[in-house]
Amino acid sequence: TRLGLEVSVEDGLRETDFGAWEGMTFAEVRERYADDLSAWLASPDVAPTGGGESFASVTTRVAATRTTLLARHPGNTVLVVTHVTPVKTLVRLALGAPPESLFRMELSAASLSAVAYYADGNASLRLLNDTSHLR
Repeated sequence: TRLGLEVSVEDGLRETDFGAWEGMTFAEVRERYADDLSAWLASPDVAPTGGGESFASVTTRVAATRTTLLARHPGNTVLVVTHVTPVKTLVRLALGAPPESLFRMELSAASLSAVAYYADGNASLRLLNDTSHLR
């Protein structure tokens, strides 16, 4: 409001649906669904138990939303407020990193990350997991 900007909800940037694992800690999932968790960690095509979303599905959804936002706001800065997996996915895609890189990034609550997109289709990671504004 202070900046006079419009806020819109982009469903494609929602957090991953973790199915039956929703609300559980990693340790709880490992205890209750050990085999499923191992399969999920081994492949981005495996979805969490109980109808969750695979990381491959999340990547498709997030990439499509990114494409839409870039077309809607060419040359402009867009602030996206979302959860861990969509941020990590945008970073991973910008870097051309493999799916397993999702497990190698740490994102703190309320952290800032920045990706620049260029007209030629290239992207550049400018900032990752910055929390200096919280001090």
